[in-house]
Amino acid sequence: MVKNNVKVPFKSSRAALITAAVVTLVLEHFIPFGGLIVYPFTLLTTWVHETGHGLAALIVGGHFQRLEIFWDASGVAHTVENPGWPVAVVCLGGLLAPPLVGMIILILARGPRRALGILIALAAALLVSLALWVRSPAGYFAVPLVAALLGAVVLRGSENRRLVAAHFIAVQLALDTLGRMLHYVFVPTAMSGGHESRSDIALIADNLGGHYMLWGLLVAAIALGLLAVGLWAAWRKPK
Repeated sequence: MVKNNVKVPFKSSRAALITAAVVTLVLEHFIPFGGLIVYPFTLLTTWVHETGHGLAALIVGGHFQRLEIFWDASGVAHTVENPGWPVAVVCLGGLLAPPLVGMIILILARGPRRALGILIALAAALLVSLALWVRSPAGYFAVPLVAALLGAVVLRGSENRRLVAAHFIAVQLALDTLGRMLHYVFVPTAMSGGHESRSDIALIADNLGGHYMLWGLLVAAIALGLLAVGLWAAWRKPK
């Protein structure tokens, strides 16, 4: 009797999403030093946040000079833009980048081919940013490492592993939004690289008016809405 060793890909993104969430839970809470495995992907969420700032600066006609990621998972995007609403847009770009990217991955990664495309695009974006903007030791460590890991999954991984890998990244972005981001949008100052400065949400209030807490509520609602749309898309049954 000949055994069939062909692995059947997940029939929906539900299984991949559940597997990615379970893997994250096990690594962070049940495996010794499992947090070290997740750590580069924590820095990846910082990269998404800071890259969101930089790309928003380019969109409003400003400049994206460099991107710094620090070992404590904080970061700074050095940008130049006009005062007023362009500053607010740049701040919003960073705040909403993780939930937005997470939503896009959850919507698109509903099959192995789409997951493969997402992994290739993300690895390419990491390498481009490394060449153009990343300028810090933690960034030099995390960005090429994550790009290499994604490249390994692309080249050597099975269809199931590619699908889980894409959803694993989405889970990290979702957890970052529900954890760090929802706290960050309700504080007027923040520490980055050991230095305290005005938070993104406070800068939005400074440049557009209003209290930063009200802007925090609005940004939090938008971020949660983006994640809800992504989770709904990933969870619904394929047609």
